[in-house]
Amino acid sequence: MAAEVGQFALILALLLAVVQSLTPLWGAHRGDRILMAVGRQAAILQALLVSLAFGCLGYIFVTCDFSVALAAQHSNTAQPTAYRFAATWGNHEGSMLLWVLILALCGGALAAFGGTLRETLQARVLGIQGLIAASFHGFLLFTSNPFLRLDPAPSEGMELNPLLQDPGLVLHPPVLYAGYVGFSVAFCFAVAALIEGRVDAAWARWVRPWVLAAWIPLTLGITLGSAWAYYELGWGGWWFWDPVENASLMPWLLGTALLHSALVLERRGALVSWTVLLCILTFSLSLVGTFLVRSGILTSVHAFAVDPERGVYVLGIIALTTGLSLALYAWRAPAIRSGALFQPLSREGGITLNNLFLTALTATVFLGTFSPVFIEMLNNDKISVGPPYYARTFVPLAFVLLLLVVFGPMLNWKRDDWRATLARIRVPAALAAVVLLLGLIANGLAGVITAGGLGLAAWLLAGSVLVLARRWWAGRAYLGRAIRTTPRALYGLTFAHAGLGLLALGITGVTAWESDKVLNMRLGDTVAFAGRTLTLSAFETVTGPNYEARQARFTVTGQGKPYMLSSEKRFYASAQTQTTEAGIRVTPWGNLYVSVGEESPEGVVVRLWDHPLIVWIWIGGFVMALGGAVSLSDRRLRLGAAVKGAPAAAQPVAAE
Repeated sequence: MAAEVGQFALILALLLAVVQSLTPLWGAHRGDRILMAVGRQAAILQALLVSLAFGCLGYIFVTCDFSVALAAQHSNTAQPTAYRFAATWGNHEGSMLLWVLILALCGGALAAFGGTLRETLQARVLGIQGLIAASFHGFLLFTSNPFLRLDPAPSEGMELNPLLQDPGLVLHPPVLYAGYVGFSVAFCFAVAALIEGRVDAAWARWVRPWVLAAWIPLTLGITLGSAWAYYELGWGGWWFWDPVENASLMPWLLGTALLHSALVLERRGALVSWTVLLCILTFSLSLVGTFLVRSGILTSVHAFAVDPERGVYVLGIIALTTGLSLALYAWRAPAIRSGALFQPLSREGGITLNNLFLTALTATVFLGTFSPVFIEMLNNDKISVGPPYYARTFVPLAFVLLLLVVFGPMLNWKRDDWRATLARIRVPAALAAVVLLLGLIANGLAGVITAGGLGLAAWLLAGSVLVLARRWWAGRAYLGRAIRTTPRALYGLTFAHAGLGLLALGITGVTAWESDKVLNMRLGDTVAFAGRTLTLSAFETVTGPNYEARQARFTVTGQGKPYMLSSEKRFYASAQTQTTEAGIRVTPWGNLYVSVGEESPEGVVVRLWDHPLIVWIWIGGFVMALGGAVSLSDRRLRLGAAVKGAPAAAQPVAAE
């Protein structure tokens, strides 16, 4: 019965999406408040119906209703309940239902809490959002129906991909999708503004919180995905430039650019057309990520489907969404005024330069991800693009960008002076120079890249703290009051930029000083590695809820008190799949990483890695997301903070 209820709810949601896409647009065109109100109610009802459908699918998985094909293919009674529920989105059909759910919830939130928006702008935003929702409802119902029945129903189901049976993967997809889909709201605002012919500070005040609300979970999702790949795949790495990793990185880079340019538009009325274009491109790259995961066009351990027909459907959505929006932009954008003027040496100029570098980085990743496809289409040659390409192209650009990050908050709006700017950054510059010098002394000229990375980390960390210190120093006569009145957005900026510094520290440490060893070990064997001594003290078979494993336990001595590490080679009988569970000792100074492989007469293959400072990569990612959350909690950024009916200087988009 749950399957039929879910199916019926999706059909009704599709119909409501069509209503939402047509009535508010027509109502806004005619100035009909009743039609615009119908659009708002349709969005709220659609969100409720999709929530019902998703709840039905979750119930089907948790109760092991194997008469539903999706549950029979991706779960069984032996799986822990948490993973049975996670299987709801651990497959193509369920993940698309999750995508549609988040999209519908965004539309419902816009309808319910958008009362401070101009009524016509809200109606047009909801109309565009309804068009996107209708296209994905159609994709879900006609190519990826999650509620198809099996007759007869099997007595036992199959297996959720064992790689996905992990606490990190319970959280990773919903969080990542919240980022992907969240950028749809900025896209809808951009298209609605182009249709309406009006871009103003009130528009920017509404866009920026939505961009931030999408950027935060996307940052968290990328961080969680990197951590999962590190400890679950048993390969000892944290990033491999996998196509699906790149698919999440590209909208994050452009989303970061959008976040900064929207600030300029809100505060100074500048970068108007550029901000609108970034809204379009960021969501388009989110759709590209959806296409990569579902088309099978590029191989990835993260892919949910290898069905080209589904990929063609998503490609059609991308072509229509991006093509029509860019055509509208090309028509309207020439009439958009550039807004307030500013000097190159100003905060606006710094953010513009920041945007250029972020866009160049995005283009670099896009080219590396898709060039194998383009070359194969042109001459049928197969090539692979891996880490060496990104080391030569992405890393130098990123290094320069991070050098510039500290300058932005130090600059004044509209215009500034070189001497005053250099005076403001003398403390982080001195600290970075000291760290750079110490790095060169410790590593010699051969370690200049390592010393540069450490200096960069110090530069970013000191620069982030300086943002707060400058404000508090200016109010030092009343320091307590200065601290209390510091906007949360300023704290958020400090956390976000400090997170970049921690990320740079972790990347530098693991890249410069990583060491590894591969050997065969028998029970009782001992090996010296990275200042530690590891002894294989036990090697036995253990049984889990839905797997059997060969577990190796190591006694580790040599750095502090002795401790135990265990690593497993698991076998899932239902899926006929093996996975590796690494043993990891995590400390602020570095990780000891142990992974067991195949057994042979010579013993079991053991892979050892020493990863100095690597944990700061993920701490940095979480600190960046925390900075975004602190900024979003600022009263000035909360949705609806703008006063209804407040006058705003409009930027006319077209004369007609």
